[in-house]
Amino acid sequence: MDPLVQHASRALSLGDPLAALRLVALREDAIGLALRGLAMAQLGELRRARELLLRAVRGFGKRQALARARCVVALAEVAMALRDLDVVKRALPAAIATLEQHRDRDNALHARLVELRRQLLLGRVAATARALRALDLRGASSVHMARAHLIEAELALRSLQSSRARNALDRARAFARRSGVPALSAEVDSVGRVLRVPAGRVIQAGRSRSITLSEVERCLRAHGLLVDACRRTLHCGERRVDLRRRPVLFALVRALAEASPASSPRQHLIAMAFGVSRANDSYRVRLRVELARLRKLLTGIAEIRAVADGFTLIVPDAEPALVLAPPIEGDDAALLALLADGAAWSSSALALALGESQRRTQRALAGLEARGEVRALGRGRAQRWLARPYTDIATILLLPVASSIGYD
Repeated sequence: MDPLVQHASRALSLGDPLAALRLVALREDAIGLALRGLAMAQLGELRRARELLLRAVRGFGKRQALARARCVVALAEVAMALRDLDVVKRALPAAIATLEQHRDRDNALHARLVELRRQLLLGRVAATARALRALDLRGASSVHMARAHLIEAELALRSLQSSRARNALDRARAFARRSGVPALSAEVDSVGRVLRVPAGRVIQAGRSRSITLSEVERCLRAHGLLVDACRRTLHCGERRVDLRRRPVLFALVRALAEASPASSPRQHLIAMAFGVSRANDSYRVRLRVELARLRKLLTGIAEIRAVADGFTLIVPDAEPALVLAPPIEGDDAALLALLADGAAWSSSALALALGESQRRTQRALAGLEARGEVRALGRGRAQRWLARPYTDIATILLLPVASSIGYD
C-alpha cells in the first residue's frame, strides 16, 4: 500500500482528519478522493464529503469491487448524517454482499451498524433489536463495539428502559475510551444526556412537574390510574386501554384526570373535547353521550360522577390519577422531536420517519416555519429543514415508535 494512503487511513481511524488531509489533500485518484471525502465528513463538511465520495465511487472500476463497496458504505454513512434515508436503503445491501464475498468482515459490520441506525431513526424498535441480536460481534473493533452498544442504549431509551440504557451506555463509554476516538466518546455523552434532563411532565391534582426518564419508567409501573398523553393510552395495573383512535374520549379522560380529585367544569370539558370556546345545547348533549361511552371503557378502573359544576373522576383507593405528558405538546410535537437532534432533514425523510404523506409533512413544516420554529436551507430537492436543538429537555417520548413499548 502507498505509505501516504496508509498513514492517512491511520489518522482517520484515530479521528484526526486534518492530519489525513495534509497527506492526501492534492490527490485526485480514486483512493485519494475517498480519503479526502472521509476527512471532510469527519470535519462536518458533509456535502463536500458526498461530492468527493461520489467521484471516488466512479473512479473505482469493476475490477476494484472491494474498494468501491467500501466507498459506498462511507457514502451511505454521509447520507445518514444528511438524513437521506432512501439513499442509505438503496446503497447498502449490494455493498454488504460484496464486502462479505471478499471477507472484509470489519467493513461489512460497519455497514450493518449504519443500516441499524437507519432502522432506529424510522422508529422500527423491534426490527432493530432483532437485527442487533443477530450481529456477530466476536473480534469486533472497539469502535464497532461502542457503536453497537450505543444502538442498544438508544433501543432501551425508545423502550423507556432507563436501567438497561444506562448499562449499555457504560459499556459504550468503555469501548469508546479504548478506541481513542474523541468524537465517539462525545457521541456517547450526548446520548447519555437524555437520562439526566427532563423527559416529560407528570400532572396530579392540578399540579405539574418535570420528570426524568427513570421517573417516567416508574410512572408506567405504578398500580394506580395513569393517563399516558404521549401514546394516548390508559394504564391501571395490568389493564391497558388504547385511545389513539378515539381522540375525543382521550381529551375528556385527560381533562378529568388532570383535575382529579377536584371536578372539571362542563365548559372546560367541551372546550378540550370539541375545540370550541362557547358551548350550546348541542355540545352539552354530545358531551353527555361521550361521557357515557367513557364510563363504559372505565368500568372497573374509575368512576365518572356528575357534580354541581361539572364532572369528577373518582379513582379507587382515593389516589388521584396521574397524567404523563410530553415535554412539548401540539400537533407537530413528533416532527419537532425529530428535528431536535440538530441534523438537517429532508421533508421526504421526515415523512418516512413519521409514517405520514410527504405533502402533509410539507404543510406542517410550512406552518412551523411561519411561526419561526424551524428554518429551511436550500431549495427544491436539496432543501433541508433545521430546528433549534433542545438542550434542557429530552424529546425521546415524542419520537416515532413503530411497535409497542419494550423489546426482548
